[in-house]
Amino acid sequence: MDRAAERGTDVGQEWNGLVFGPVPSRRLGRSLGINNIPAKTCSYSCVYCQAGRTTALEIERRPFVPPERLAGAVRARVDVVRSGGDHVDYVSFVPDGEPTLDANLGRTIERLGDVGIPVAVLTNGSLLGRPDVRDELSRADWVSVKVDAVEEDVWRRIDRPHGRLRLGAVLEGLLRFADSFGGMLVTETMLVAGLNDSPEQLERLAGFLARLAPRKAYLSIPTRPPAESWVRAPGEERVAEARRILSRSCRSVEALTAFEGVSFGSTGRVAEDILATAAVHPIREEAMGAILERAAADWSLVRSLIAEGRLEEVVYGDRRFYRRKARAGSAGNPRVRAT
Repeated sequence: MDRAAERGTDVGQEWNGLVFGPVPSRRLGRSLGINNIPAKTCSYSCVYCQAGRTTALEIERRPFVPPERLAGAVRARVDVVRSGGDHVDYVSFVPDGEPTLDANLGRTIERLGDVGIPVAVLTNGSLLGRPDVRDELSRADWVSVKVDAVEEDVWRRIDRPHGRLRLGAVLEGLLRFADSFGGMLVTETMLVAGLNDSPEQLERLAGFLARLAPRKAYLSIPTRPPAESWVRAPGEERVAEARRILSRSCRSVEALTAFEGVSFGSTGRVAEDILATAAVHPIREEAMGAILERAAADWSLVRSLIAEGRLEEVVYGDRRFYRRKARAGSAGNPRVRAT
């Protein structure tokens, strides 16, 4: 057994829900995901969230996974990925919750320095009013902040934040971070039909983004099963209009509406790979077929995982997806109560 495979055996349990991929990313290429937060622990409960409803709505930071353990799992996974002839463009904190709730975030980013791969963090930005969060997040190479709305009532309807959060403080925190961050800062706005896609709302959003000055502003639409079944994506014309409006204020605007592809990474333990990825990233039917084919497996494995209550099949629009079925402790970290 080679060194990478041996290390993979040693930390296999740690991979289950902590590190997944690499997955194809429309923003980051081949992204190795890090899930550093207990399942569905977040400061928001967004109506469109592909990971489902938030079950632990929190704003107080606390340590979750020890940085040494998480960094070790990443290194081992990278070894196995590279030994299989694949590559990783970014190591990305993209959990099924808010990554900055992890009080160890900064220390973990530092420990990933010797991996030799840029570090990305996707955050909702809700805690950037805190100096410690801004400092820790500044250690990343690439940061995406969510800006779904700049009006309090719209923000509360779409992002459903913790009751102690205030939009004014969140937006001020984003501006302070943007002013000091030396890496690549981008924004992402999820457009939901009837909530935040009117021309008037988009004009106000564009005004704020002009002050924030991200390197790129991404526009997304719900393409995977959302937390609330009534959520719908705006039509193509409305998305095109949104892009035109934002382009008048932002240096670069890109709409993320295309399918990202089926090239998911594998470690050879196909059931673990599927469950780890599906905990954060619902797997489209075509992608699942490709994963099974590369692993010389068939759909009986998926049916077995469903029968065991570990995976569920969800239909959204005219597409079929597979996501990890939520249950206490299933993401590799202990569940915590809401505060």
